[in-house]
Amino acid sequence: MSKQTLSTLRTILVLTFFLLLGLAIAFAYRPAATEESRYGSLGGDFTLQSATGEVSLADFKGKVVALYIGYASCPDVCPTALAVTTQAFNELSETEQQSVAGVFVSVDPDRDTPERLATYVQFFSPLFTGLTGSREAIDQVVKQYGAFYRMVEMKDSAMGYAVDHSSRIYLIDQQGNLVKTLLHNTSPAQVLTEIRALLGSNK
Repeated sequence: MSKQTLSTLRTILVLTFFLLLGLAIAFAYRPAATEESRYGSLGGDFTLQSATGEVSLADFKGKVVALYIGYASCPDVCPTALAVTTQAFNELSETEQQSVAGVFVSVDPDRDTPERLATYVQFFSPLFTGLTGSREAIDQVVKQYGAFYRMVEMKDSAMGYAVDHSSRIYLIDQQGNLVKTLLHNTSPAQVLTEIRALLGSNK
C-alpha cells in the first residue's frame, strides 16, 4: 500500500472520528423535549353545558384539572378512569383538594343530559363536573385534545349503540395548559404524584 493511500486512509479515519464525536456531543446536549413541544397546540379553553349552566375550562383557572372524555353508559374504561382519579383526589389534603377539579366531557349527548351527568359524576367525587353540549361543540373539544370517538351500532342490545373512544386522563395546569396525558388504568398513586407535582406540593 502506497504512502499516499495510507495518508488518505488516516485522513478519512480522523474525519470520521471527529464526525462521530460531534454527533455524540450534539445528541448528549440536545434540548430536552418540553411538555409544550410534546403536546404542541393540543388543549385549550372550551365551553359546554352542565346541570347548572354553561361551564368553561377557564372557570377552573388556578386549579389543576383532570379532564376525561367519554360517556356515562361506558361499561369499562370510563368508570375505571374516574375511579382512579377519584382515589387520587381522596389522597389529597383538604387544602390540596381546593386546588383541583375533575371534568368529565360526554360524547354521547343523546343519552347524557347535563342532569344525568351530574348524577353520574357525583357517584365518583364531588370534585367532578359533568359536561356535554351540541355535537359540534363536543367535536371541537375532541379535536382540541387529540381524542377520537365513533358510534358503534349494537343491533342485539337494548342500548342500541355503544361508543368506541380514546381513553386518556388529561392533566391541565393552573394556567389552563395541557401538560400531561395518562392512560385510564394508570395507578392512583401515579395520578396523585402527577397532580401533586403540578400543585407544587411537597407531601
